[in-house]
Amino acid sequence: MSYNTLEACLTDLEKNDHLVRVKELVDPYLEMAAIHLRVHAAGGPALLFENVKGTPYRAASNIFGTVERSKFIFRDTLRLVQQLIELKNNPIKAIQSPYRYMRTGWTAFKALPLKNPISKPVLANQIQISDLPLIQHWPNDGGAFVTLPQVYTEDVEQPGIMHANMGMYRIQLTGNDYILNREIGLHYQLHRGIGIHQTKANVKGVPLKVSCFVGGPPAHSLAAVMPLPEGMSEMTFAGVLGNRRFRYTYMDGYAISTDADFVITGEVLPGENKPEGPFGDHLGYYSLQHPFPVMRVHKVFVRKNAIWPFTVVGRPPQEDTSFGTLIHELTGNAVTKEIPGVREIHAVDAAGVHPLLLAIGSERYTPFNPTKEPAEILTIANHILGTGQLSLAKFLWITADDTHQLSVTNVPAFMQYVLERIDFKRDIHFYTNTSIDTLDYSGGGLNKGSKVVLAAYGKPIRTLCTEVPEIMKEIKPFTNAQLVMPGVVALTAPYFTDAATAKQTVSILETQLIRGAVPDNVACIVLCDDSAFTAANLNNFLWVTFTRSNPSHDIHGIGAFIENKHWGCKGPLIIDARKKPHHAPPVEVLPETNKKIDSLFAKGGSLFGIE
Repeated sequence: MSYNTLEACLTDLEKNDHLVRVKELVDPYLEMAAIHLRVHAAGGPALLFENVKGTPYRAASNIFGTVERSKFIFRDTLRLVQQLIELKNNPIKAIQSPYRYMRTGWTAFKALPLKNPISKPVLANQIQISDLPLIQHWPNDGGAFVTLPQVYTEDVEQPGIMHANMGMYRIQLTGNDYILNREIGLHYQLHRGIGIHQTKANVKGVPLKVSCFVGGPPAHSLAAVMPLPEGMSEMTFAGVLGNRRFRYTYMDGYAISTDADFVITGEVLPGENKPEGPFGDHLGYYSLQHPFPVMRVHKVFVRKNAIWPFTVVGRPPQEDTSFGTLIHELTGNAVTKEIPGVREIHAVDAAGVHPLLLAIGSERYTPFNPTKEPAEILTIANHILGTGQLSLAKFLWITADDTHQLSVTNVPAFMQYVLERIDFKRDIHFYTNTSIDTLDYSGGGLNKGSKVVLAAYGKPIRTLCTEVPEIMKEIKPFTNAQLVMPGVVALTAPYFTDAATAKQTVSILETQLIRGAVPDNVACIVLCDDSAFTAANLNNFLWVTFTRSNPSHDIHGIGAFIENKHWGCKGPLIIDARKKPHHAPPVEVLPETNKKIDSLFAKGGSLFGIE
């Protein structure tokens, strides 16, 4: 299946019962996002909004809302893309299995972008930013945002599409200090290819030309989020995945995707920033207002019958979860090939992806040691935390499993395995004053925070409790002790006010536990604002614990000590996962917004029966 437009994809989805049309008038201010969230939570279909207030253009969302639908869209190319990635990792396979890989040569041809030979591009009509569907997703967002953009830039030292970068960096269209129709905000984070391009342009003192493509074949959107090696063009990947060469041309010196539905062109000048945000983001909180590059709008192009695709970003799982799953299936063990000794790595979506990594490595070099303890996996941990976007991880849990039965995707079993084996005096390793995810506000400032590696290997050294020990039900001022999983207990603690008071709170907990004899079957205590919520399900525990804590500041332990600059404790470990005054607020749909959209889900509404 080869889609040459977004509409062709949506038509195919509708024919196969993967899409519903919303015919009612919908408001892009909060309502469309709330509709999307409700449908996505129900595992519902893709949505085509045919009547959007304030714009002549239709909009579509939840296109990639389930893994099954995403696989359906790319059903004819997924295996071929996997084979190409396999060949890159091990070209000898083509010799060993020539018939199996026969089609990959023709598929690779599709990777070559095609400069559109027509003199007049398909996107010949010009409009303004104010004509677009200006969708504001969350109440405290700074304005309307593009949430499925393909942001294209070229290397000023090596111009041309084969050295270009195309990434999915959010675009703020309205609000703040932006001059409507003349300026928009360009937000990108650490370890993104566009940053290299802007740095080179700044050094030369020239503007960076930027083209923002919206819509087009779905392969273009997936290519924009694909973690490709530096220097590899996303346009080549889009061609292979979409079974159609990426078509482009140039207008006024700007690259134009001739298959896109909309194209916004403009320039970023050296040193020219404006406040961008807030924006409800994928950790489930608002990313706050910060200075980011401002893009001076040149022209806005649109194709006939264009459709504006969007997604809603919020507490996971959301639509971008499907992106992540699909990328993992495509790349297979590519990351493990890059890091020797790694068997599996899993960025935990429920914890916001970057805050929590789980990894299984190897212990191959010291079989003569009578005692099994972390050695090689510590080297592997350093490699992981120095690799691309994996370096943004905040908590890395790593172990080695000689039986090869453990899997990082079974999060409860993996954590139980580590907690049964970890030696709190030896196996906790901090990285302080380092970089973390731009969207993570648990640290001391933008991009600033800490990391911790919890490395465990060997035989179990403790049996984990399967119910809350009696002593933990009686510790004041803590209340409502709840078992999260074997060995992990959540306590409702007094609200966090400041660091000094927090230390006193932990000291009170430590004193009472030591006085009452600390149960050795408790491995971890989570201090939180609502233990019932935290322990209600696995996703709540992962979200609260790992998005609301900064390892260097919020990890404590019973019997803690520092020896030769190494921190350890007798145990159990204490993680302070309470909301802090400097944290960003969580995103929430307003009750009145939900009430406004109820009619769409009632009998006679376009979405009746989906919930």
